[in-house]
Amino acid sequence: MSAGEWLYAGMAPRHSNMVQYVVEGSGTMDERRLADAVARAAQASPGTRLVRDGRQLVDSGVPPRVRVMEAGSFDRRLLDAPALRDVLRSPGATFEVLLFPGGTQGPDSAETAVTVVFRASHGVTDARGLMLWIEDVFRVLRGAEPSGAPSTLSRDEFLEELHLPGGLPPIPRNVGELAWSSPLGPLPRKPSGIIWRRRSVDGSHPAATAKVAAAVAAAYGPDGNGRFMVPVDLRRHAPGTRSTAWLSQAFVLGVDAGDSWQTVHGRALKALADGAELAVRTDPKMLKTPLPLIRMFSSAVDRTALRKNRYSALSFITHLGTYDLASFDADDFTATALYPLGGTGPGAPPSIDMAESGGRTEVTLTWQDGPGVAERARALLDVVEEALSPRANRVWAGNDTARELESSASVVRRFREQVRRTPDRVALSGPEGPVTYGELSRQADAVARALRDRGVGPGTVVGLLADRSVALLAGLWGVLRAGACYLPLDAQHPDARLSGLLSDAGAAYCLVQEAHGHRVVVPEGCERLALGELTASGGPDNGDAAPFADAEVSPRDLAYVIYTSGSTGRPKGVQIEHGSLTHYVEWATREFGVAAETRLPLITSPSFDVTGTSVFLPLLAGGEVVLMPQEPSHLSLRQLLQSSGATMLNLTPSHLDLIGRLDIAPSGYRSVVVVGEQLRVEVAARAQEMFGPRCRIINLYGPTEATIGCTTHTFRAGEDTGIAVPIGLPGDNTQVHLFDAGRRFVAPGEVGEMYLGGTQLARGYLGRPDLDRERFVRLADGSRAYRTGDLARVLPSGGLEFVGRIDDQVKVRGHRVEPTEVARTLEDHPGVTRAVVIARARPGSMSKALYAYVVTGLAADEQDSLIEELMAYAAECLPRYMVPASITALPELPYTVSGKVDTKALPDAFAQAPGAAADADAAPQGPLDPLEEAVAEVWAHTLGVERSRLEGRSDFHRLGGDSLSLLTMIAGVCRSVLDAEGEEAFMAELAQIVGEPTLDQVVTLCRKVTSSPDAADRP
Repeated sequence: MSAGEWLYAGMAPRHSNMVQYVVEGSGTMDERRLADAVARAAQASPGTRLVRDGRQLVDSGVPPRVRVMEAGSFDRRLLDAPALRDVLRSPGATFEVLLFPGGTQGPDSAETAVTVVFRASHGVTDARGLMLWIEDVFRVLRGAEPSGAPSTLSRDEFLEELHLPGGLPPIPRNVGELAWSSPLGPLPRKPSGIIWRRRSVDGSHPAATAKVAAAVAAAYGPDGNGRFMVPVDLRRHAPGTRSTAWLSQAFVLGVDAGDSWQTVHGRALKALADGAELAVRTDPKMLKTPLPLIRMFSSAVDRTALRKNRYSALSFITHLGTYDLASFDADDFTATALYPLGGTGPGAPPSIDMAESGGRTEVTLTWQDGPGVAERARALLDVVEEALSPRANRVWAGNDTARELESSASVVRRFREQVRRTPDRVALSGPEGPVTYGELSRQADAVARALRDRGVGPGTVVGLLADRSVALLAGLWGVLRAGACYLPLDAQHPDARLSGLLSDAGAAYCLVQEAHGHRVVVPEGCERLALGELTASGGPDNGDAAPFADAEVSPRDLAYVIYTSGSTGRPKGVQIEHGSLTHYVEWATREFGVAAETRLPLITSPSFDVTGTSVFLPLLAGGEVVLMPQEPSHLSLRQLLQSSGATMLNLTPSHLDLIGRLDIAPSGYRSVVVVGEQLRVEVAARAQEMFGPRCRIINLYGPTEATIGCTTHTFRAGEDTGIAVPIGLPGDNTQVHLFDAGRRFVAPGEVGEMYLGGTQLARGYLGRPDLDRERFVRLADGSRAYRTGDLARVLPSGGLEFVGRIDDQVKVRGHRVEPTEVARTLEDHPGVTRAVVIARARPGSMSKALYAYVVTGLAADEQDSLIEELMAYAAECLPRYMVPASITALPELPYTVSGKVDTKALPDAFAQAPGAAADADAAPQGPLDPLEEAVAEVWAHTLGVERSRLEGRSDFHRLGGDSLSLLTMIAGVCRSVLDAEGEEAFMAELAQIVGEPTLDQVVTLCRKVTSSPDAADRP
């Protein structure tokens, strides 16, 4: 045993000081499989089977026990369960696992909550040691082999094997002096136990320890001063060490009044550079002290601390690292949160522990419980959260959107009730003539009855292939009334594409309009149903048939699935539930002013999610849908505007731009909803002038994953003066959060990625749990959010402005397109060996189109015919809006030095000479000088990134660096670039690097301090 382990063995049971990790998740966790995994992982890490035998810790050969607790007995909010305070049950055991099965995640969740707690005595392990074993347990659960932690060295033995040149530093005196009041206030003479409190903070936060220390000292320290104990993993001194032993020690971090977090961070880095944690260790003489004497001494320290409310520091602050939640998944278990539960000891202040996972920083506060401690703990966590994530960034008035539904009825029930109220009112008009609500309902009933007779119900996916027609609406409502989920298909898309979507969705049936009955679209396993034959049975001659008994759909039942382009080359099906659709309908009906007098044309494709506005809103308000079967053009739009009697439009900016160029003056319009892509101010202004001041031009924003649309802005001529119309404010029960690349809230006015939350979020992607985890995330407050990939900022006016994308996704005529999907399709052709697709705007146009570049391996005289073949092939496989505007054959694709396709070097698709654009490029920059190259190489080695990814503006933290790797980088620069004199001067400038950790800054400081005479003359 080490001296520290002996000291812990002698402490009173109240100070057993357990190390615990909590893994929260959903799904199931089988006790037997967990126990088997625990045993196999323990065999690979013998330190988890230790028991004390006198002054020795020996391998008992007995794996840690798994205890199954009462279902639902773990309070995730209060972190309260009696077992968490238990001394380990098995005689002499030092590790164990608690399994808390069962229970739902919440009233609105169908997921089953499971919690697994891994516990160990701090006398034999530390947080990192415990985590090595936990990760192995989950590796085994996933069917992999454990990595193991075979080292059996004690801490004292580990320190000896470091063979430090100057030996270990002397142990400082008075480190444990009881001189600091607890931020959590005084305690009674006999505290009631341990209390834990947790706070989740969105984002990854560099220098978190320094930020927290500076804030806690300012809030609680005497005159703003403070002292903190910062534990450090000693394994950093021997990289590659895999041991579950207690290999951590703390250094003392002082904070002076008025210190900024940058100053404190620099001080912490200096302490790490000096190896300060090596000094604060237990005196080896402790091994000679009898355990009863240790217990008596620790009890005396404890009583003194309680009586005087004085402790060894303001707090312990520990950052335990960053973890991938997927590492804690098992076959039927998905991890949703990971956080530590600390321990306490005699004279020890509260512990603030931090761990990053799932895009969040989990903060847990540990101390002894007593009157008022819980309230003061909440206040302390407020201070910590504010230090990491200022409230001014987190709270936006635009997210104050809470509003109760006026009715909990689903769209199915709402439509049935509307039919009962107005059976003879016209519901549909168009080339097929007027159709009343009663007639449409009877046709829908006929479809629903036929589907139910075939066993269709909730969860069944039914394809719907029809033009913008009466049959389309009858089929849609029939599927919903049967309780099933409809998959709308665009009749303009190729047969192969439609067949692939039906197959991917697992559609049991496909309703096909007569006009498309000849098409080969229904895959094996899916039955074609003639839509016309079904609706005919609900015609006027069957008016006496009893109404169909609608299925009782719940808010969590699926309403529809719509496919969008996929970045992996495969389309993805977005699943929208009835609850989400109901919330959108109620909000949008009020927001757009839809009423019984509304006549709304159906212009967009049935497979385009914005079509839901034209279908649901008027029919659930007693209004009328104006069917427009022909494709939108200047002619069809002119006819629609002049003779349809419509009072509202729902269309894309491209359509509105086309309308604005028509020489007409429509009348009677009350609102024009524009959605699908960015709305330019010039287009909105022209539309406002055309439709008149009484018509609202409404810019609607929202991805398919947020049910049609979720933010709106009404155009204001003269006030909206930018290039694009703002996207405005979120709707009812919807939130928009702006995060940076580290998922930290951006400051007001700064650009961030939009994360959408609220009641309109999709269930997820059909059969794509990998994408669900990537795009649908859990925020710190426990709510779900969808990562849009869209960039925006809050304007001074308070609304949102769309800025761009974080990736290559583009909008083509309102449709989301992933260029990768188009490229993969072209590469499926046997004549293509490599393809890349980019989006560019034609000269004189702001609308982007797709342009493809392929490598064929054919002779130049054979390429023209292949290009024609490829264009036809693309048209057979892809929707029209995804077919490239041109395909250019190249002998090879241009690549950057990093091995990526150099899109800037691709020839201009519009130039006569294929290489014109490339020849016109500016000359490349000159080579880096030796100093710049040397610093960049150190960065690349430290961060594990390609050298070519680095440029002057590269930010160390944004590339994944943390405090310790920053220190490693600085050491590498000093070693590789500077002499001894320059190193000393460089380290004196450490604060500048901490404040601005960019490659340029490091190079500039190197130039400043270098003793090389020629360096001073460099620019």
